[in-house]
Amino acid sequence: MINRGNKILHNTSMLYIMNIAKMVFPLITLPYLTRVLSVPCYGVVTYVKAVMQYMQLIIDFGFLLSGTKDIVLAGEDQNKINHEVGNIFLAKLLLVGVAFLSLCVIIPLIRILRENVLFTLLSFVVVALTAFLMDFYFRGIERMEIITIRFVVMKGIAAALTFVFVHHDGDIMWIPVLDIIGSMVAVGLVWAQLKRFDVSMKFDGFGEAFKKLKESAIYFFSNMATTAFTALNTLLIGIFINEVDVAYWGLCTQLVGAAQSFYTPVTSGIYPQMVRTKDRKLIRKTMLVFFPVIVLGCVFTLLVAKQVLIIISGKEYGAAAYLLRLLVPVLLFSFPSMLFGWPTLGAIGKQRETTITTVVAASFQVLLLVLLIVLNRVNLVSIAIARGVTEALLFLLRYLTYRKNIDCFLHVNENG
Repeated sequence: MINRGNKILHNTSMLYIMNIAKMVFPLITLPYLTRVLSVPCYGVVTYVKAVMQYMQLIIDFGFLLSGTKDIVLAGEDQNKINHEVGNIFLAKLLLVGVAFLSLCVIIPLIRILRENVLFTLLSFVVVALTAFLMDFYFRGIERMEIITIRFVVMKGIAAALTFVFVHHDGDIMWIPVLDIIGSMVAVGLVWAQLKRFDVSMKFDGFGEAFKKLKESAIYFFSNMATTAFTALNTLLIGIFINEVDVAYWGLCTQLVGAAQSFYTPVTSGIYPQMVRTKDRKLIRKTMLVFFPVIVLGCVFTLLVAKQVLIIISGKEYGAAAYLLRLLVPVLLFSFPSMLFGWPTLGAIGKQRETTITTVVAASFQVLLLVLLIVLNRVNLVSIAIARGVTEALLFLLRYLTYRKNIDCFLHVNENG
């Protein structure tokens, strides 16, 4: 019998490798792109990527969590797994169509998208291909190394070819094209693995696909609200300010996101184990080990923000140091807010409560943004402050919900 502790360590390690790759590949291409592309052009790239986050959310629809849970609960029943994979895949194909129609509606409404239609559509193809990657299945069977390998291959191809084909503003179309190439290779690798694991998708019709959508909706709305913390800010900046500020914001949030990528392997790695054991000691130990490290990282960021931006992106971006410092609270509070979310509350069946905390925090941020618009105070400083306050509120709400339901963990531990 496989030792559960070793399994968690292995899966967490694999996810750490993947998230290091998520950080490394952008940081390899970012200094190059910020130097060969003009600041406004880099702003366009950043803005379209922000829009694609919403398209990705529609296609994922929370299946990374609900689908993983379905596969875990299916156990070793291969027939049931085949049906779960088939029905979720069909649901995701329907979502690709919904996302595309949504994109067609918003392109004429937003100037940056309207002026870069082909770039936007090519970027959408990259997102659409993720429907074929089946991450939920491999997470469910706890084979995280497969997800890691396909991600490294996918992003490695795109990153390497970027240096070959992108040299100035006129080459930005190559950015999504290279991502498409990398994604298609990854899809081939994933489907070969599915065959190896004897996964033969079985479809139970659109009715069952819609049932899966209904079951996953609670996760979707939570993730949609979470994205309001990041992508919504970028969308607002692009509408009310300009491409240069979008570039500054996109650069700083990308660096923050790179740091946050170290958080995800921890929360994702313990999620399957928490679903099984609901052991709150695991949450407490995780917090004690990682949070002091995060505090040190925040202090480091405050001290060397300008130097980091200049080294990574060039002297043109040194002026954005104040913005990176203002986003430090996001780094500080996002780890505990993630940890006390799905790995903690979701594991004890509190999906509704988890989603409510996210929706309340996101709604609070939306109200702050509306207030800024009404007062004509939409600028990078005010948006960054609103972002930090919202993240702190999310953590507070989730921690209070955890304390309120602490007996759910104690009951399992006492009898388990």
